[in-house]
Amino acid sequence: MRDRQTGRARTAAESGGQESGVPEPGAERDSLMRLLGGRTSALDASLPPVLFGLGWYLGGESIAAGGAAAVAVGAVLGGWRLRDGARPLAVLVSLLAVLLGAVIALYTGNAADFFLARLVTNAVSALMWMVSIAARWPLLGVVVGTLLGQGRSWRRDPALLRAYSLASWVWVGQYVVRLLVFIPLWLGGAVLALSAAQAILTWPLVAVCIAVSWWVLRRALPADHAGIRHPRVPDESGAAVGGRAADGE
Repeated sequence: MRDRQTGRARTAAESGGQESGVPEPGAERDSLMRLLGGRTSALDASLPPVLFGLGWYLGGESIAAGGAAAVAVGAVLGGWRLRDGARPLAVLVSLLAVLLGAVIALYTGNAADFFLARLVTNAVSALMWMVSIAARWPLLGVVVGTLLGQGRSWRRDPALLRAYSLASWVWVGQYVVRLLVFIPLWLGGAVLALSAAQAILTWPLVAVCIAVSWWVLRRALPADHAGIRHPRVPDESGAAVGGRAADGE
């Protein structure tokens, strides 16, 4: 089994899991990172706030200067993503989020309020992930299962459902960590510190979150389970269909 995994890992990963071989853990972990956005989403979330802080400081603590810098870099990133084939709606949402932060800061006259919308979205996200786990529809499974074209089959696999639920708590922790850092800085009006924290707690934190949640997924699944691309769905007789047995073993 180990030889077959090693020999076919790259082919299976590159073909989206359509090969009969089971991808090696590293290949599936990398696939999970790509499915969840990876560096592109992290750049969208980190660069505009950093440019806001720099523009605000270099512009003599001007909210307008900071907002203009953030919107400009957001537009450049959006154009780059569109050129690389990103969905226009996703690009538009990212740019509108930057615009919203700038408008809020201009309206209140408090530069730190540029980050207020991000505080709210992190709090709402943490709550949504916790509710999804309690409802036995863990969002990690919903997102990955949808992107893999699995429909609801992942949820009919008890082992995979449990693994997604456990791994989803890692994502709850990600949002909680941000809130624990951002809220005191926002209350203290620490604009530059908020910009730095946004950069540190975006791509690096997301990378750690993906790595840890992947480790939790692998640890929670039984040893004979083929992984997230191969749900073991019970047939009418109650026997599990899928996994390694269904993949030609």
